[in-house]
Amino acid sequence: MSFFVERRLRLVGRRLAKVREELRITDEHLLHFADITDDSRIRAMVSETPQADEDHREAERTSTALSKHRLELVVTIEKLEREQDELLDDMSAQRR
Repeated sequence: MSFFVERRLRLVGRRLAKVREELRITDEHLLHFADITDDSRIRAMVSETPQADEDHREAERTSTALSKHRLELVVTIEKLEREQDELLDDMSAQRR
């Protein structure tokens, strides 16, 4: 039983590291697209062209999609951390 718990703990730990790295990258992308969205909003107001409006809507859609993806990653991290805690509790209980 302990072997299974240790193995599962390693797998969860690796997955957690990957998801945290993906979150870090997503946060960088969000910062980048926030700037792009702000710039496109200003361009759309100043130029008042259909293309500028479309560019702004596209930037907003991308930022919204990234925000949703970020939220999904945060939820996944929370689940993995709970699973990791449960596995550590199991391992601790087995060693008593």
